[in-house]
Amino acid sequence: MADRAQLELAISLQGEKVRGLKQNKASSDEIAEEVAKLLELKAKLGTDDGKHKFVLKTPKGTRDYNPKQMAIREKVFNIIVGCFKRHGAETIDTPVFELKETLTGKYGEDSKLIYDLKDQGGELLSLRYDLTVPFARYLAMNKITNIKRYHIAKVYRRDNPAMTKGRYREFYQCDFDIAGQYDPMIPDAECLKIVHEILSELALGEFLIKVNDRRILDGMFAVCGVPDSKFRSICSSVDKLDKTPWEEVKIEMVGEKGLAPEAADRIGEYVQRNGGLDLIEDLIKHPKLSENKLALEGLNDMKILFQYLELFGVKDKICFDLSLARGLDYYTGVIYEAILLQNQGEAKQQNDHMDESVGVGSVAGGGRYDGLVGMFDPKGRKVPCVGVSIGIERIFSIMEQKLEASEEKIQTTETQVLVASAQKKLLEERMKLLTELWNAGIKAEMLYKKNPKLLSQLQYCEETGIPLVAIIGEQELKDGVVKLRAVSSREEVDVTRLNLVEEILKRTKAP
Repeated sequence: MADRAQLELAISLQGEKVRGLKQNKASSDEIAEEVAKLLELKAKLGTDDGKHKFVLKTPKGTRDYNPKQMAIREKVFNIIVGCFKRHGAETIDTPVFELKETLTGKYGEDSKLIYDLKDQGGELLSLRYDLTVPFARYLAMNKITNIKRYHIAKVYRRDNPAMTKGRYREFYQCDFDIAGQYDPMIPDAECLKIVHEILSELALGEFLIKVNDRRILDGMFAVCGVPDSKFRSICSSVDKLDKTPWEEVKIEMVGEKGLAPEAADRIGEYVQRNGGLDLIEDLIKHPKLSENKLALEGLNDMKILFQYLELFGVKDKICFDLSLARGLDYYTGVIYEAILLQNQGEAKQQNDHMDESVGVGSVAGGGRYDGLVGMFDPKGRKVPCVGVSIGIERIFSIMEQKLEASEEKIQTTETQVLVASAQKKLLEERMKLLTELWNAGIKAEMLYKKNPKLLSQLQYCEETGIPLVAIIGEQELKDGVVKLRAVSSREEVDVTRLNLVEEILKRTKAP
């Protein structure tokens, strides 16, 4: 009974928390997360007779999307796909689950987040963790040596979800990749240009794209005295610098991963530096780093990259940041990550170290992975690849919050016009007009009532955001016209039946 009393108290406190969030008009994501916790507690309580109570809820780390949220998603997807197509990409699709061995050993420390499926017929399977490894498998399996492709699909991670920050267990990824043997840094520069175009068009606010190179990182680790066997694990620690202060990262390197304190101190001198071409030039002349062949190769390529970024007109948003590591094992060259900034003043501080107080989270990331396809090829043939993944869920969360704050009305359908009647017994005439509009490709609808009131029909347009009403009455039928009403301005004009389609198209054409 004591356990039940504690559970009832926890339910009461959680209920108060949810009510408080609703009163303070917190974001829908934050409320949904706390409601999910409340439902979990209620499910544990069960019924009075001790039987488990069934609670209707989505699994942890997942969510439903209402029509309003889906309208936002569709808008975002259209912008992203439009950009990918503008750059000449074609699309593919791959299974939502892969053979477990396909995914094993590709994600470093994150491998523990892979969802394994129970054996259902002789094959050990896992849900895909990202779209990059399945893409590499697809290239190797089909012996494709060059392609420019985009892929938008759901991926799955057994992570601790932070739904208010747009982190889920089931989420969409939007990937763009260029596979093939090309001259250095040309495809890499285009990937960064694409990130710049998408973030500019989405108008989420000021952003910064951090770039680094795995070869520079590995060279830096070597000159700092990191043993080869510890490169990847130390790289994972450095990758936490965007969220964790250097002192804590250093403790992890030394205490948990057994790195010598002096080696960690030397790493600290490098990873707290960032800038542009000046920093690249400075490091090329660095007495120790320049002696490392791998690091020098990376720095020279980085210099070429910045020259191309200047030609593409995006260099002002790019920052060479030695703390950027990206924890995935398959990266071999250039790596990058886009973060949103809190305000315009901070955006100008591009040469200052970006920490959690300034950045509001990563919204895109990627890099070069020249060895991944070779892992799947029986003969080990390599297909150089570079790509970018747009952090779509975080972008959705930000856009939802912005729209909630602005209270802007969102039209959840694409309906251009509602066919309405001003008098009774005109259902047949409405159906005839509706058919004419549908046949002409106009997106139209009507209310499913024989004799709806005109006011009800107009209110429906107001509520759903339909911009036009085509009103017919006995007089309009006699005169061969339709009264076209603009919902927002309430302005009405008589249009001949013959010109109606043209007039609707003219008035609903996107600006």
